[in-house]
Amino acid sequence: MNHSFLTRLAGFGAAEAMIVDGVPHDYASLCALVGDWTAELDRHGVRAGDVVCLEAAYSPAACAALLALIARGAIIVPLSSTPPAKRAEFLAVAEVESVITVKPNGNNTFTSTGGTASHELYGQLRATATPGLVLFSSGTSGRSKASLLDFDKVLGRYGEPSRPRRTLSFLSLDHIGGINTLLHTFSQGGAIITVPERTPDAVFTAIERDQVGVLPTTPTFLNMALVSRAYERHRTDSLELITYGTEPMPPKTLDRLRSALPGVRLKQTYGLSELGIMPTRSRADDSLWLKIGGAGFDYKIVDDVLWVRSDMAMLGYLNAPADFDADGYFNTQDVVRVDGDYVRILGRRSEIINVGGEKVYPSEVEGVLLEMPNVADVTVSGRQSHVTGMVVKATIQLIEDEDERAVRRRVREFCGHRLEPFKVPVVVEVNRERQYSERFKKIRSVR
Repeated sequence: MNHSFLTRLAGFGAAEAMIVDGVPHDYASLCALVGDWTAELDRHGVRAGDVVCLEAAYSPAACAALLALIARGAIIVPLSSTPPAKRAEFLAVAEVESVITVKPNGNNTFTSTGGTASHELYGQLRATATPGLVLFSSGTSGRSKASLLDFDKVLGRYGEPSRPRRTLSFLSLDHIGGINTLLHTFSQGGAIITVPERTPDAVFTAIERDQVGVLPTTPTFLNMALVSRAYERHRTDSLELITYGTEPMPPKTLDRLRSALPGVRLKQTYGLSELGIMPTRSRADDSLWLKIGGAGFDYKIVDDVLWVRSDMAMLGYLNAPADFDADGYFNTQDVVRVDGDYVRILGRRSEIINVGGEKVYPSEVEGVLLEMPNVADVTVSGRQSHVTGMVVKATIQLIEDEDERAVRRRVREFCGHRLEPFKVPVVVEVNRERQYSERFKKIRSVR
């Protein structure tokens, strides 16, 4: 154990580190797996500064491989289930030199790409044998960007053990939220609970069976859980905290969540691959206003857009210029409102719909539409218009089948009483296909 983080984990000994399909794995066995992976890295000649892709879902073997690569000082590119074309793009952008694939059946593979990573940003990490982390943005509204972070700075955010918790692993290891969930839980000597699939019933089955205390997830998933009523079919008395982020939370979903799980504390989080996860404090469980910042973080608002300065900010993008100003503040592209010390995230600037010069925030319209009867979920985006530049489009998923023409009439009538005319959807589609990404974040496209 030649890394301080691994030394801490070794000290937790027989405490449960992970529970996979109901089977517990303690820290001693996890650290033994790290030793096995260290020997495997030796066998394949992996050195500090090498760029290694780790293809894996949550498992003790995958987490041990990640920890072994950190200790080795490698630059790690985590990937989960990725379409072949996107996978090839990511490997090329990151200049991956070798690929470790951790398979559920234990037949893990190690493949050399034959390439050499020479990006100038890698040199900054190699000079000090510091481990690195490459994370790709979701790319739902454009090309995926590759952020390069100093992994030691990521680990430096976790304080001394205080309260170990049992936390469900919802966000995957190629997401800053998934990495944060894993490492924060391990740093405290807590247990990570995995699920075979991210469906409401699978998640709430694990909450009951494995006594989950913390559920980090997204508003999209929470709405799915409410519509499915999975929380009524399983005991949730162990659940203490639900954290949500990655996209704006519809107020109606938040209200319904408080009613469905009245004993559970609700906390909005905020973070970006480029900056890490920031300390936050919600004004109240029923409020979308939050305080952000704290030790190592600072922010300012410029033209209603949030700019953040972070001690663990990325070194830069591997495939794009980074939007830092002269003082080190990063342009998050998130539009916010301000109320004293609190801010409210309205959405990405790129998602704002400009209707004849008027701004429409998709989350506002979605929040209204979710109040309608027989609406399971809705995604609002822009549609090009020769008259107003853009109009509002709503793609709706129904709870029960209904005539689409009747849905359109109901939408326009319902919104007409609650929204300004330019915010009322002009285009209404009923679609049974999911409107969210593998990261359970709404996909918005402008046509």
